[in-house]
This record gives sequence, structure tokens and C-alpha cells, in this order.
Amino acid sequence: MNAPHNPEVARSVRTGSFHTNVHDLGESRPGQPPVLFIHGSGPGVSAWANWRLALPVIAQDRHVIAPDMVGFGYTDRPAGQAYTMDAWVQQALDLMDALGVEQADVVGNSFGGALSLALAIRAPQRVRRLVLMGSVGVSFPITPGLDAVWGYEPSLDNMKRLLDIFAHSRALVTDELAQLRYGASIRPGFQASFAAMFPAPRQRWVDAMASPEAAIRALPHETLIVHGREDKVIPLQNSLRLSEWIAHSQLHVFGHCGHWTQIEHADRFVRLVGDFLAEADGA
Repeated sequence: MNAPHNPEVARSVRTGSFHTNVHDLGESRPGQPPVLFIHGSGPGVSAWANWRLALPVIAQDRHVIAPDMVGFGYTDRPAGQAYTMDAWVQQALDLMDALGVEQADVVGNSFGGALSLALAIRAPQRVRRLVLMGSVGVSFPITPGLDAVWGYEPSLDNMKRLLDIFAHSRALVTDELAQLRYGASIRPGFQASFAAMFPAPRQRWVDAMASPEAAIRALPHETLIVHGREDKVIPLQNSLRLSEWIAHSQLHVFGHCGHWTQIEHADRFVRLVGDFLAEADGA
């Protein structure tokens, strides 16, 4: 009997010196670049775990690409790999090159928002529009919530506590979800690379992910900034600052929402992003 398929495991694509696990869904259409989704940095995270509610819907109208960034999910974990913004930006560019993608709309969640900002700053011609959701990428005093996320030690109780931090609604924090995410966090290699990324003191990793203010202010891209009002992981002030610094930006704040906008308000999030990207189609 065949083992059940793991939906988190998708296509393997060579990116530089390692292979990236990437979900590649939907079809390209004239005037529509692919949409590159970049996940956050929670324990046991993968592209599919992060974007599973959004990808199939947006893929009905667009070509969507969602990789596991190196150090996360089912992408290779090369010995001695440096987990730095330079490495992650290069991986994203190598992936786009391998897939023949000249330009993409980029949607980044939390850590993925910082990476999306860095990608747009360093290779502006490769990005059409930006969506930043609960984004890192500016310096801020680390929150107790983010410190707890990056300092996670594997146990079911600790995972339950983290889910309480991530989600505003208790209805989302089920024992089944906690067991699922805990199981993901203890897969071989997952916790070792995760712990290596964010050792204490963790304020330095917030600062390392920040892009310079002048570079953010110089961004020419139309940008949608999304945040949950009750986010305990990344402060709403981050998105207010980004909306001030990015000239061509708009800000949408979801009430009764924590750090999981794409899950807590999945239908609204998909409509919001779809409408924003459609504005630029065929221009």
C-alpha cells in the first residue's frame, strides 16, 4: 500500500547548490506575471501550511509559485548553509530564473514580508507589485510573541501556547491543529535548522531582517500592506510605518485578527489580493 501523499511536498527545483520544494499551480495568462508567495518563520512552517487556503483559489485565475525557503519545510538543508537575507534573496532569484519567470507579483507573510521587501529593493525589475502581510522588514523592539515563536522548544503544550499567540480567535486553536503543527516541528532536520536561525538574543534577527529606510522609501512598486489589528507577533505599527514610507502603498487592517490574516480572514484576504493584482493586469 502506498503511503498517503503529503500535500506539503511538491515539485523539486534546482536553485543554486540545492533543491527547493516549490508549489507551482495554475497557468500563466497574457499580462499576468506569476505570483510568488513567501511564507513566514514559525516552527514547522512550510509554504503549503502557510498558504494552503489561498493558493488553490488564486491559482484558478493566476500562475502561483510558493517555495519553502531554505531552512524551512521540504527544501534541502545543505550542511553549513548560512541563513541570511542575502541567501534567501538569492534563492528567490535562482528559483525565478529556473522557472523562467522574468517578473512576479510578490506576496510575503511576516518573515516573508521582509524577504519580499529585500527582493524588491535589490532586484526591482523582477517585481511588479508587492503585498506585505504582518511584515517584518523594519526595525522594532521584539515583541514577547515573536520572541516566543523564534524561541520555540518542541512540545505539544508549547505549540498550543504559540497557536494562542498567532490566532485571535480561539475557534482556530484546536487540539488537532496543535498536534499537526507540533508533528511538523519535530520532523527530521526541522527543529535543528529552526533553532540555528534565531538563537538568543533575538533582537539582532529583527534588526538583520530590516531594510534601510531610504531604500524602502525609494521603492517604486505599488504595494498592498495588510495587518491584523490584534497581531501579537508583529506590531501593527510596522505596517503603519511601511505605509508612511512606501509612496505607492495602501494599508488594509483586519479587525478581530491576529497574525494569521490569510487563515483567519481567508476569503477576504484572497479577494483583497486578487483585486489588487488585477488592477495591474494588461497595463
